[in-house]
Amino acid sequence: MTANEKTTNTDHEGQVVVITGAASGLGARFAELFAQRGAHIVIGDIAEEAAHKLATSLGGTSLKCDVTKSHEVDALADLAVSHFGKIDVFINNAGIAPAPNEERFATAVANQMLRLENNVAATTPLNVITEMSDEDWDYMLKVHLYGTFYGSRAAARHMTPQRSGSIINISSVLGLRPTAMAPHYSTAKAAIIALTKSQSQELAPLGVRVNAVCPGYIDTPLLAPMNDLMKVAIVSQIGIGRLGTDDEIAEMVSFIASPKASYCTGEVFSVTGGYSG
Repeated sequence: MTANEKTTNTDHEGQVVVITGAASGLGARFAELFAQRGAHIVIGDIAEEAAHKLATSLGGTSLKCDVTKSHEVDALADLAVSHFGKIDVFINNAGIAPAPNEERFATAVANQMLRLENNVAATTPLNVITEMSDEDWDYMLKVHLYGTFYGSRAAARHMTPQRSGSIINISSVLGLRPTAMAPHYSTAKAAIIALTKSQSQELAPLGVRVNAVCPGYIDTPLLAPMNDLMKVAIVSQIGIGRLGTDDEIAEMVSFIASPKASYCTGEVFSVTGGYSG
């Protein structure tokens, strides 16, 4: 999808939209959809070449941006304003997925079967917490929670003087229903929800809306490292019976950023297909 492929939907005509982590996956689909609907796109990503290629194809601009470094996030926001004159929408999308552990996952499945047999005493420790390093814990929180804070702060510095804007923080279903398999990811995503609600209270009187989106399991490259057993186990817990698509999340984000959601702030939009895990 390119900026020239217009539809009758012009919800974002003339908007300046900044998206972190948009060189691939969900972020890339956000960029394409917003551009299709009339927005000017600014992409920040550590994958500099891919970000530049996509932004150029959409008539926008990009900057190498590591969201764990606040000065790089500030520079991304400043670029948007210097290039397009303002920021209307800032999407804190950059993130990483926990590395899958097939052996640990198999143990978790076996433990679940033992629980169904009322034999909890025979379960095997997963050792997720005891074996997690300081570095793994810190980096997960820095990318997701710190990155979201840095992005929101940079956006607010430009949005509050203009008394308008929409900040959208991408959380996760695991922020709503944490998993023992990824306590660092679950904690970071849950903290984003709290941060969203806190930010919304301060910024609402200034015309800036802040909302969170909690995608479920979406068929993007982030799930590629999972084996078939993992995917089957996940889909078995999804009411609709399939993984979500990037289009389904992008449409929700588009709605939240549009004037149609003018009364929505401090909200948490869950898009999970009925995930019950």
